[in-house]
Amino acid sequence: MTGPGGPSPRPDSRRLQRREDGPGTIVLVHGFWVTSRSWEHWKARYESLGYTVHTPAYPGFEVEVEGLRADPTPVRQLTIRAVVDHLSAFLDGLQPGSAGSGSSRPVLIGHSAGGCFVQVLLDRGYGCAGVALNSAPPEGVRTTPPSQLRSVLPVVRNPLNRRAAIGLTRQQWRYAFANTYPQGHSDALYDRYHVPASRRVLLDSVLANYLPGRQDAWVDYGNTSRAPLLLLSGGEDHLMPPVVQADTLARYHGHGTVTEQEVLDGRPHLMGAGPGWEEVADRSLEWALEHAGWRTPTSATTASTPPAGR
Repeated sequence: MTGPGGPSPRPDSRRLQRREDGPGTIVLVHGFWVTSRSWEHWKARYESLGYTVHTPAYPGFEVEVEGLRADPTPVRQLTIRAVVDHLSAFLDGLQPGSAGSGSSRPVLIGHSAGGCFVQVLLDRGYGCAGVALNSAPPEGVRTTPPSQLRSVLPVVRNPLNRRAAIGLTRQQWRYAFANTYPQGHSDALYDRYHVPASRRVLLDSVLANYLPGRQDAWVDYGNTSRAPLLLLSGGEDHLMPPVVQADTLARYHGHGTVTEQEVLDGRPHLMGAGPGWEEVADRSLEWALEHAGWRTPTSATTASTPPAGR
Protein backbone atom coordinates (compact mmCIF):
# COMPACT_ATOMS: atom_id res chain seq x y z
CA MET A 1 0.00 0.00 0.00
CA THR A 2 1.27 3.45 -0.83
CA GLY A 3 0.97 5.85 2.09
CA PRO A 4 0.31 9.59 1.99
CA GLY A 5 3.04 11.74 0.59
CA GLY A 6 4.44 9.55 -2.15
CA PRO A 7 5.61 8.53 -4.55
CA SER A 8 6.41 11.71 -6.46
CA PRO A 9 8.83 12.64 -9.25
CA ARG A 10 12.41 11.91 -8.24
CA PRO A 11 15.26 14.33 -8.60
CA ASP A 12 18.51 13.07 -10.09
CA SER A 13 19.84 10.77 -7.36
CA ARG A 14 22.65 9.11 -9.29
CA ARG A 15 25.17 10.75 -6.97
CA LEU A 16 23.57 8.77 -4.13
CA GLN A 17 23.85 5.34 -5.76
CA ARG A 18 25.57 2.72 -3.66
CA ARG A 19 29.31 2.51 -4.31
CA GLU A 20 31.59 -0.43 -3.71
CA ASP A 21 33.86 1.63 -1.48
CA GLY A 22 31.02 3.08 0.62
CA PRO A 23 28.45 1.86 3.12
CA GLY A 24 25.90 -0.56 1.76
CA THR A 25 23.43 -0.73 4.63
CA ILE A 26 21.06 1.87 6.06
CA VAL A 27 19.15 1.49 9.33
CA LEU A 28 16.10 3.73 9.90
CA VAL A 29 14.85 4.20 13.47
CA HIS A 30 11.33 5.52 14.05
CA GLY A 31 10.11 7.80 16.82
CA PHE A 32 7.09 7.93 19.14
CA TRP A 33 3.45 8.07 17.99
CA VAL A 34 4.46 6.20 14.81
CA THR A 35 6.00 2.86 13.88
CA SER A 36 8.53 1.66 11.32
CA ARG A 37 5.78 2.01 8.71
CA SER A 38 6.58 5.74 8.73
CA TRP A 39 9.79 4.90 6.79
CA GLU A 40 7.99 3.08 3.95
CA HIS A 41 8.86 5.66 1.26
CA TRP A 42 12.46 6.09 2.43
CA LYS A 43 13.02 2.34 2.43
CA ALA A 44 11.78 1.99 -1.14
CA ARG A 45 13.81 4.99 -2.28
CA TYR A 46 17.07 3.83 -0.74
CA GLU A 47 16.59 0.26 -1.94
CA SER A 48 16.16 1.58 -5.48
CA LEU A 49 19.60 3.14 -5.08
CA GLY A 50 21.15 -0.23 -4.28
CA TYR A 51 21.22 -0.18 -0.48
CA THR A 52 20.11 -2.82 1.99
CA VAL A 53 17.62 -1.01 4.24
CA HIS A 54 16.37 -2.07 7.66
CA THR A 55 13.57 -0.46 9.66
CA PRO A 56 13.72 -2.17 13.07
CA ALA A 57 10.69 -1.67 15.28
CA TYR A 58 10.69 -1.14 19.02
CA PRO A 59 10.16 -4.31 21.10
CA GLY A 60 6.59 -5.46 20.54
CA PHE A 61 6.00 -2.94 17.76
CA GLU A 62 6.53 -5.53 15.03
CA VAL A 63 2.76 -5.73 14.51
CA GLU A 64 0.94 -3.43 12.13
CA VAL A 65 -0.24 0.03 13.16
CA GLU A 66 -3.80 -1.24 13.39
CA GLY A 67 -2.71 -3.98 15.79
CA LEU A 68 -1.04 -1.52 18.17
CA ARG A 69 -4.11 0.66 18.15
CA ALA A 70 -6.28 -2.35 19.04
CA ASP A 71 -3.91 -3.62 21.74
CA PRO A 72 -1.34 -1.06 22.96
CA THR A 73 0.17 -3.40 25.57
CA PRO A 74 3.67 -3.15 23.97
CA VAL A 75 3.42 0.66 24.24
CA ARG A 76 2.60 0.47 27.94
CA GLN A 77 5.51 -1.92 28.54
CA LEU A 78 8.08 0.17 26.65
CA THR A 79 11.22 1.58 28.31
CA ILE A 80 14.15 3.54 26.88
CA ARG A 81 16.60 0.88 27.99
CA ALA A 82 14.59 -1.84 26.26
CA VAL A 83 14.57 0.11 22.99
CA VAL A 84 18.30 0.90 23.04
CA ASP A 85 19.25 -2.67 23.98
CA HIS A 86 16.92 -4.02 21.29
CA LEU A 87 18.46 -1.79 18.63
CA SER A 88 21.99 -2.62 19.78
CA ALA A 89 21.25 -6.33 19.52
CA PHE A 90 19.77 -5.79 16.07
CA LEU A 91 22.91 -3.99 14.87
CA ASP A 92 25.12 -6.69 16.38
CA GLY A 93 23.16 -9.24 14.39
CA LEU A 94 23.56 -7.54 11.01
CA GLN A 95 27.04 -9.01 10.69
CA PRO A 96 29.93 -9.80 13.01
CA GLY A 97 31.76 -6.66 14.05
CA SER A 98 28.99 -4.23 13.09
CA ALA A 99 30.54 -1.79 15.55
CA GLY A 100 33.87 -2.22 13.81
CA SER A 101 35.41 -0.12 11.06
CA GLY A 102 35.13 0.58 7.37
CA SER A 103 32.21 0.32 4.98
CA SER A 104 30.73 -2.60 6.94
CA ARG A 105 29.22 -0.09 9.35
CA PRO A 106 25.68 1.00 8.46
CA VAL A 107 24.39 4.52 8.08
CA LEU A 108 22.02 5.25 10.99
CA ILE A 109 19.07 7.62 10.47
CA GLY A 110 16.51 8.32 13.17
CA HIS A 111 13.48 10.56 13.55
CA SER A 112 12.37 12.30 16.77
CA ALA A 113 12.97 9.83 19.63
CA GLY A 114 14.66 7.67 17.00
CA GLY A 115 17.13 10.52 16.52
CA CYS A 116 17.97 10.38 20.22
CA PHE A 117 18.41 6.62 19.97
CA VAL A 118 20.73 7.09 16.99
CA GLN A 119 22.87 9.42 19.09
CA VAL A 120 23.06 6.82 21.85
CA LEU A 121 24.00 4.12 19.33
CA LEU A 122 26.70 6.30 17.76
CA ASP A 123 28.10 6.90 21.22
CA ARG A 124 28.26 3.12 21.71
CA GLY A 125 30.35 2.75 18.56
CA TYR A 126 27.73 1.79 15.99
CA GLY A 127 27.40 3.31 12.53
CA CYS A 128 29.70 5.03 10.06
CA ALA A 129 27.57 8.20 10.17
CA GLY A 130 24.30 9.25 11.74
CA VAL A 131 21.50 11.63 10.83
CA ALA A 132 18.93 12.65 13.44
CA LEU A 133 15.77 14.26 12.03
CA ASN A 134 13.93 16.65 14.36
CA SER A 135 15.68 14.80 17.14
CA ALA A 136 14.58 14.45 20.71
CA PRO A 137 17.48 15.37 22.98
CA PRO A 138 19.74 13.01 24.90
CA GLU A 139 20.14 13.45 28.62
CA GLY A 140 21.44 16.87 29.64
CA VAL A 141 19.49 19.07 27.21
CA ARG A 142 16.90 21.08 29.15
CA THR A 143 15.65 23.48 26.47
CA THR A 144 11.83 23.28 26.47
CA PRO A 145 10.11 25.67 24.03
CA PRO A 146 6.42 26.53 24.63
CA SER A 147 5.30 24.70 21.46
CA GLN A 148 6.97 21.54 22.75
CA LEU A 149 5.13 21.77 26.06
CA ARG A 150 1.82 22.16 24.22
CA SER A 151 2.63 19.17 21.99
CA VAL A 152 3.43 16.74 24.83
CA LEU A 153 0.84 17.97 27.33
CA PRO A 154 -1.67 15.22 26.40
CA VAL A 155 0.91 12.61 27.45
CA VAL A 156 2.47 14.10 30.58
CA ARG A 157 -0.89 15.15 32.03
CA ASN A 158 -1.88 12.88 34.94
CA PRO A 159 1.62 11.51 35.65
CA LEU A 160 0.26 9.13 38.30
CA ASN A 161 -0.83 6.76 35.54
CA ARG A 162 2.74 6.25 34.30
CA ARG A 163 2.10 3.12 32.25
CA ALA A 164 -0.64 4.58 30.13
CA ALA A 165 -0.51 4.48 26.31
CA ILE A 166 -1.71 7.88 25.13
CA GLY A 167 -2.81 8.69 21.60
CA LEU A 168 -3.31 12.09 20.01
CA THR A 169 -6.48 13.52 18.56
CA ARG A 170 -6.39 14.61 14.93
CA GLN A 171 -5.98 18.24 15.97
CA GLN A 172 -3.22 17.43 18.46
CA TRP A 173 -1.48 15.39 15.77
CA ARG A 174 -1.66 18.22 13.28
CA TYR A 175 -0.22 20.73 15.74
CA ALA A 176 2.65 18.47 16.83
CA PHE A 177 3.45 16.58 13.61
CA ALA A 178 1.92 18.18 10.54
CA ASN A 179 1.31 21.87 11.24
CA THR A 180 2.46 23.02 7.79
CA TYR A 181 0.22 20.57 5.90
CA PRO A 182 -3.45 21.01 4.97
CA GLN A 183 -5.89 19.37 7.36
CA GLY A 184 -6.77 16.69 4.83
CA HIS A 185 -3.17 15.67 4.34
CA SER A 186 -2.54 15.70 8.08
CA ASP A 187 -5.57 13.44 8.56
CA ALA A 188 -4.27 11.02 5.92
CA LEU A 189 -0.92 10.81 7.72
CA TYR A 190 -2.74 10.29 11.02
CA ASP A 191 -4.80 7.43 9.60
CA ARG A 192 -1.74 5.79 8.11
CA TYR A 193 0.85 6.16 10.87
CA HIS A 194 -0.50 7.25 14.26
CA VAL A 195 -0.25 4.95 17.30
CA PRO A 196 -0.31 5.72 21.04
CA ALA A 197 2.87 6.71 22.85
CA SER A 198 4.22 5.69 26.25
CA ARG A 199 3.63 8.15 29.08
CA ARG A 200 6.33 6.42 31.14
CA VAL A 201 9.02 6.86 28.48
CA LEU A 202 8.28 10.56 28.01
CA LEU A 203 8.22 11.20 31.75
CA ASP A 204 11.48 9.28 32.19
CA SER A 205 13.06 11.41 29.46
CA VAL A 206 12.12 14.58 31.31
CA LEU A 207 13.15 13.31 34.75
CA ALA A 208 16.52 12.05 33.46
CA ASN A 209 17.90 15.60 33.73
CA TYR A 210 17.09 15.76 37.43
CA LEU A 211 17.94 12.29 38.70
CA PRO A 212 21.42 11.43 40.00
CA GLY A 213 23.71 9.36 37.79
CA ARG A 214 23.52 8.39 34.14
CA GLN A 215 20.10 7.49 32.80
CA ASP A 216 19.23 5.42 29.73
CA ALA A 217 19.45 8.26 27.16
CA TRP A 218 22.88 9.40 28.33
CA VAL A 219 25.65 10.03 25.82
CA ASP A 220 29.27 11.06 26.27
CA TYR A 221 29.30 14.45 24.54
CA GLY A 222 33.10 14.39 24.60
CA ASN A 223 33.46 10.98 22.92
CA THR A 224 36.29 11.43 20.39
CA SER A 225 35.58 8.15 18.57
CA ARG A 226 31.93 8.81 17.74
CA ALA A 227 31.02 8.72 14.05
CA PRO A 228 29.83 11.96 12.38
CA LEU A 229 26.38 13.24 13.31
CA LEU A 230 24.01 15.59 11.48
CA LEU A 231 21.10 17.14 13.38
CA LEU A 232 18.58 17.89 10.63
CA SER A 233 15.85 20.23 11.85
CA GLY A 234 12.48 21.25 10.45
CA GLY A 235 12.17 25.00 10.72
CA GLU A 236 8.47 24.87 11.69
CA ASP A 237 8.62 21.84 13.99
CA HIS A 238 6.44 22.34 17.07
CA LEU A 239 7.33 19.11 18.88
CA MET A 240 11.13 19.27 18.61
CA PRO A 241 11.94 22.80 17.37
CA PRO A 242 15.41 23.62 15.97
CA VAL A 243 16.41 25.30 19.25
CA VAL A 244 16.36 21.85 20.89
CA GLN A 245 18.86 20.48 18.38
CA ALA A 246 20.93 23.68 18.65
CA ASP A 247 21.26 23.08 22.39
CA THR A 248 22.21 19.46 21.69
CA LEU A 249 24.83 20.56 19.17
CA ALA A 250 26.36 22.99 21.65
CA ARG A 251 27.01 20.17 24.11
CA TYR A 252 29.07 18.01 21.76
CA HIS A 253 32.78 18.77 22.18
CA GLY A 254 34.71 15.63 21.27
CA HIS A 255 38.01 16.72 19.71
CA GLY A 256 38.13 15.99 15.98
CA THR A 257 34.54 14.73 15.74
CA VAL A 258 32.03 16.03 13.21
CA THR A 259 28.71 17.34 14.54
CA GLU A 260 26.54 19.69 12.48
CA GLN A 261 23.04 21.11 12.36
CA GLU A 262 21.06 22.07 9.28
CA VAL A 263 17.61 23.66 9.32
CA LEU A 264 15.13 22.99 6.51
CA ASP A 265 12.83 26.00 6.34
CA GLY A 266 9.10 25.46 6.41
CA ARG A 267 9.25 21.81 7.49
CA PRO A 268 7.14 20.31 10.32
CA HIS A 269 7.97 17.45 12.67
CA LEU A 270 6.90 14.68 10.29
CA MET A 271 8.90 16.14 7.41
CA GLY A 272 9.98 12.67 6.33
CA ALA A 273 6.48 11.63 5.28
CA GLY A 274 4.76 14.71 3.88
CA PRO A 275 5.19 16.64 0.64
CA GLY A 276 8.85 17.08 -0.23
CA TRP A 277 10.01 14.09 1.81
CA GLU A 278 12.30 13.10 -1.08
CA GLU A 279 14.52 16.14 -0.55
CA VAL A 280 14.81 15.32 3.15
CA ALA A 281 15.69 11.70 2.40
CA ASP A 282 18.25 12.65 -0.24
CA ARG A 283 19.92 15.29 1.92
CA SER A 284 20.16 12.83 4.80
CA LEU A 285 21.85 10.20 2.66
CA GLU A 286 24.04 12.73 0.86
CA TRP A 287 25.44 14.05 4.14
CA ALA A 288 25.98 10.56 5.52
CA LEU A 289 27.88 9.43 2.43
CA GLU A 290 30.05 12.56 2.51
CA HIS A 291 31.11 11.76 6.08
CA ALA A 292 31.05 7.96 6.15
CA GLY A 293 34.81 7.74 5.59
CA TRP A 294 35.61 9.77 8.73
CA ARG A 295 38.15 8.29 11.13
CA THR A 296 39.16 9.38 14.58
CA PRO A 297 42.23 11.64 14.67
CA THR A 298 44.09 8.85 16.47
CA SER A 299 43.27 6.20 13.87
CA ALA A 300 44.11 8.59 11.02
CA THR A 301 47.49 9.37 12.56
CA THR A 302 48.20 5.71 13.11
CA ALA A 303 47.27 4.86 9.52
CA SER A 304 49.55 7.55 8.09
CA THR A 305 52.56 6.77 10.32
CA PRO A 306 54.70 3.86 9.07
CA PRO A 307 55.66 1.24 11.67
CA ALA A 308 59.05 1.68 13.29
CA GLY A 309 61.93 0.14 11.29
CA ARG A 310 60.18 0.41 7.93
